[in-house]
Amino acid sequence: MRRAPIVITATVLGTAGVLLFRPLSPGTVASATADDSGSSSSSSGSSGQASSGSSPSASGFSSSSPSSGSTTAKDGTYTGTAETTRFGTTQVEVTISGGRITEVTTVQLNQADPRSLQISEEAAPTLRSEVLAKQTAAVDTVSGATYTTAAYEASLQSALDTAGYTAPDGSTASTDVSSIQESGGFGH
Repeated sequence: MRRAPIVITATVLGTAGVLLFRPLSPGTVASATADDSGSSSSSSGSSGQASSGSSPSASGFSSSSPSSGSTTAKDGTYTGTAETTRFGTTQVEVTISGGRITEVTTVQLNQADPRSLQISEEAAPTLRSEVLAKQTAAVDTVSGATYTTAAYEASLQSALDTAGYTAPDGSTASTDVSSIQESGGFGH
């Protein structure tokens, strides 16, 4: 019986703590991250890939030696190959200006059935923003859209190869979509 008041007090305090918890705003987190990266430059090497929870081979890209960026890429708009999976065909177009990826648009998106189209349309904006932010075709796989991501990356990488573009970190996406189909990957 002597433990009951302690347990009740701890429960009340814990519940109040949970209910009053306020997460940090994105601006606060971004500035804290910037402060941390400035003070410890030795840990900034591969922290972005390590936190994704998947190995490089699982996300479909391999890294080569880092380069300073794309100095040989020709400015222009390039269309990638049409990549077909069991859910349909995906084709991507990329615009390169000043050695940077400035725009990515989908020419074709998986349209095998309405559900495939819905999943692909939800994944495409995420993939586009990741490509523009990272300046590479080797981006993280969108959860639930594994096939769409692989086809998007493969089509984009073929367009980047045509342009002679090299990602700033030297990474390249796999252009072999058949490997994911053979492995029976989950998701779409």
